[in-house]
Amino acid sequence: MIQLDDVCFAYDDRPILSHLTETIEPGQAVLLSGPNGSGKSTLLRLLNGLIFSQQGTYTFDGTVITAGKMRDHAYSKWFHQRLGYVWQNPDSQLFCSSVREELAFGPVQMGLKPEEIHQRVDDALELLGLTRLASRPPYTLSGGEKKRTAIASILTMNPQVWTMDEPESYLDADGLAWLSDFLPSLKAAGKTLIIATHHADRLAARHQHLFLLDPHRDLLDRHHAQQPDRHRGAARLPPGDRHLAQRLVMAHQRGLLSLE
Repeated sequence: MIQLDDVCFAYDDRPILSHLTETIEPGQAVLLSGPNGSGKSTLLRLLNGLIFSQQGTYTFDGTVITAGKMRDHAYSKWFHQRLGYVWQNPDSQLFCSSVREELAFGPVQMGLKPEEIHQRVDDALELLGLTRLASRPPYTLSGGEKKRTAIASILTMNPQVWTMDEPESYLDADGLAWLSDFLPSLKAAGKTLIIATHHADRLAARHQHLFLLDPHRDLLDRHHAQQPDRHRGAARLPPGDRHLAQRLVMAHQRGLLSLE
C-alpha cells in the first residue's frame, strides 16, 4: 500500500506538491493528469525514493520513506525490486552496451540465478518484440524501440508496483495500440500501476482512477475513469505483435508477470 499524508515539495520555494494526501491500494491502476508543471513527474520521483517530501510523509508497505531509509543498502535494494520506474525519456534510463544487457542488468543486481536471468530476458525480448534487436546498442534504436526496451528492462525485474512517466511518448500509432493492450495485462496480473500522462483520454477507459494534479490549487482531485465498453472490439495490435495474447500467457506461466 502507498500512503501520502500531507506531502509537500517545492523547487526553489516554488510549490509543486502541496498538502497531498492519498492512498493507493495494491492492484489499483491510477492515471496522473495535469498540465506541465503540475507535479506529475515530481510525484513519480518521490514515489521512487529519488526525492523526499519536505513536509508530510510517504509510506510504502508500512515504512516511511526518507533519505535516511534509502541510504540503508539492504532496504533500498528491496524497495527498488518492488517498485519499477519507466522514465519519460528512455535515453535517461538506458546505459548498457546492448539491449540484452539492459534487460539483464536489474535481475543481476537482484542476485537471481543465471538461468533465471536468461529466461526472464528471453521472455521479455519475445513479449515486447525485441528479439531481433537483442545485440543492438540502445543508442542505435528508434525512439519507440528505446521505449519498449526501457519497459522490458523493468519487466525483467517483475516489480509489484509500476510507475510510468508518459509511457506513450516516443511511440507511433502502432506503438500506442500495443501499449493499450500491454498495460491491461499488467493490471490483470495484479500489478499496481501509477501512470503520468498528457493523454488521459486514451488510457482512462482501461484504468480505475484518474487523479488530476492542479498547480494552482492545493488539491488532488479524484475521478473514477469510465469503465471500458465491453462491446467494443479489441484494440488493434501493431504489425508483428498479433500473438501478444499468447505471449502474455507465456509470461504468466513463467512468472514474468506474477505476484511475488
